[in-house]
Amino acid sequence: MGLAVERERHGRDSGELRRLLNSLEYKQDEYAKSMILHSITRCVYLLEAEASSCTADDISLVGSMLDDKDNSVKIQALNTLKAFSGIRKFRLKIQEHTIKVLELISTIWDSELHVAGLRLLNSLPLPDYVHPQLRRVMPALMEILQSNYILAQVQAIRLLSYLAQKNDLLYDILNCQVHSNFLNLFQSTQPGSLLFEVLVFAERLSEGRNSPHYRAVKWHYNEQSLHEALFGDESRLADRLLALVIHPEEEVQIQACKVIVSLQCSQDVGVRPSSCRPSHSYFNNGEKN
Repeated sequence: MGLAVERERHGRDSGELRRLLNSLEYKQDEYAKSMILHSITRCVYLLEAEASSCTADDISLVGSMLDDKDNSVKIQALNTLKAFSGIRKFRLKIQEHTIKVLELISTIWDSELHVAGLRLLNSLPLPDYVHPQLRRVMPALMEILQSNYILAQVQAIRLLSYLAQKNDLLYDILNCQVHSNFLNLFQSTQPGSLLFEVLVFAERLSEGRNSPHYRAVKWHYNEQSLHEALFGDESRLADRLLALVIHPEEEVQIQACKVIVSLQCSQDVGVRPSSCRPSHSYFNNGEKN
């Protein structure tokens, strides 16, 4: 690989990436396919000119590996597609595999596969035609978010935050069933990287439900929904937010304040006051202590 990089630096095509892609076309065992895909991924990142000279057929070949029976091959194929997604001309072709990726992360409980699949999805603009599939996989995304694998949780929350900005998906997210301990995600003991992303998600949900478009409809939520956990009358979100205002990490502090402001704004625009209503007394108590 070092020689290949040196050749590219001098404007010469090493042929390494083409050799690997050609070898992928031959029948290989699962271990060999995984190793070849891993090497292709490295080449795409390191040999920019060679990667840019690849074709749509090469993307299709890598995408076909998502149907392999072995999870390790699927994971490596997802990583390779993620590498290729950094090249603009391949993004539309990679988008064609979006529904398959959503199917994988919602039907296979494998943390590494979740991370690889979600990283790929987060690197792509998701077309409107996949929204029906996104609705179907929303419960799976919420389960991944509530798992105990930090890398998968961060990727899941980033995707959910992006989807929360889509008017036609906001209700599906808010009405998604969550565990009774969902607010544990807002505990100060959580890793700062996860806390920040969870707070961004909460802010976007709050902003979305405050919008005139969303408020024009009277929505009904199930008792175990994300909406009730965050904004319901029994929610203790305000307490969690106040604790995060003094978090050691500044970006977490700032984002917690943004969510608090958004919750207060929801009262001003007449959104059903849930956890926001007692928030003033929480703030007052906090000022007295």
